[in-house]
This record gives sequence, structure tokens and C-alpha cells, in this order.
Amino acid sequence: MNKLLKIFSIAITLLFVSISSQAAQVSVDAPAMSRIVKSGQLVVGTSANQPPMSMLDKSGKVVGFDMDLAGLMAQALGVKLVTKQIQFDKLLDALESGKVDVVLSNMTINPSRNMRVAFVGPYMTSGKCLITKKENLAQADDTEELNLPDMNLVVLKGSTSEDIVRTLMPNVKLAMVDDIDKGVKMVADDKVGGMMADYPVCLHTVSSNPDAGFISVFSMLTYEPIGVALPANDPLLMNWTTNFLERLDKTETLEVLADKWLGNLIKDAAK
Repeated sequence: MNKLLKIFSIAITLLFVSISSQAAQVSVDAPAMSRIVKSGQLVVGTSANQPPMSMLDKSGKVVGFDMDLAGLMAQALGVKLVTKQIQFDKLLDALESGKVDVVLSNMTINPSRNMRVAFVGPYMTSGKCLITKKENLAQADDTEELNLPDMNLVVLKGSTSEDIVRTLMPNVKLAMVDDIDKGVKMVADDKVGGMMADYPVCLHTVSSNPDAGFISVFSMLTYEPIGVALPANDPLLMNWTTNFLERLDKTETLEVLADKWLGNLIKDAAK
């Protein structure tokens, strides 16, 4: 870990070397980048309910992998970070309307979303798994094993989990929630057989609820490329973010963030 922290320190230094020479004006063909520079702030939208990617700490501050990434973006741009907590299925609406400049919220890049907004990444690849108390469900190898009339699952509204269940598991009785914690409670109270969510969320949930009876066995049911959502009409911001993520990757900064937010969770799941 000491090696990773050293790499992280060097990476941050390299990221910000050229900030002082940033041009005061931005091309008129880059509306979002121009707005960021002129306002002196990067407004990031997130649902803040998908731990450990984005979540509220005890003081009510939004923290997590995505928020650390957002902080690095703001610092590299030389502006202040402003976060806005928005319901997950409303995030792209906020981006399209200009309410936020960027969306960082454990969001999977998929064709339908990509027809509305631009994506850069992935900065992480994940997969679907189940938060469940039933071992046979957690060990499912494919969606067909879950597509049963007596199966009931809960998902985050507007997520790719909802799309997957509706498309590939039409026989399942589906419940939707606007907050991960509500879904987790439904599983804990045996109101549903399980909750489909992204792998990091499953890891965090099991680790954070040691007495709930959740099973720490996960099945990677899908490929989930997680990306940064950006306005569709700003090629400069897209290009900047592409280069930004490339630098984070090559300097192993993304590895440091993954170790910080997921390292212990992965170790706990392997026990």
C-alpha cells in the first residue's frame, strides 16, 4: 500500500503541473467546459446511495470512489468541486438540462444512455450480483437460473439492474426502490429473495451488515463498464476527460482508489 500511496502522490503532482497556465478563455464550441471555467466550479451529479462508489458519511457529506475521482477532476481543472445529490433515474435529465456538468454515480455505459449523453471510460468494470440470504441464489451462474415465477427481486429504479431483470427475467416479480438501503432492508426482512446490484455495492452491503445473514458469495452475471457521463455537445470536455482518465490509469491512481474503497471489502468476501 505504501508503494501505491507514493505513486498516488506523484500522479497528483503530474496532474496539476500545468494548471497555472490554463487559458482564461475556452472555445465557444465547448459550452460545458466554458461554464466550468467561468463559474470556477465543477458541478457533479451523483445519487449518493451506491456505496462504496458514492454515499453519505455520518456527517452527511458525499464520499466514495466516485467522489474521490470527482475531486481529482476538479483539482485538475483548477476549480472547486460542487456535488448535487439527485435520484439515480433523474441524473441524466439533470445533465441534459445543464443542472450538473458531469455525472459520477456508478453509472454503466450502455447504448440507450449513450444515445442521450456522452460517456468517457470505463474507469472501472463491474458486474451484477445478488444481495441475498439464500446461497442457491447467490451462486447462480446465469439469469435463466433466476427467471422463475416464484422469484421476487428488488432493484434500484432506473438502473441497468432493472433493465436486466425486465429483459432477461420476465417471470420474476420485480420491486423497485429509489434507495439501495431500502432494497437491502427488504432482503433483510425476507420481503424479497434478493436485490440485484453492482458488484461493489454487494461487497459493501455484506461487509456493512455482518449480522443480517447475507451470503458473501457473488455471481458476476453481466459485464458492467462504469463511466463518466458528460454533456453530448462538448467535444473539448470529452477530450479532456479522456486524457484525464488515461493519465490516472497510467499512473496507477485508479488502482489506489480501488484499493482504498474496495480492497478490504474484497478481502472480507474472500474469507
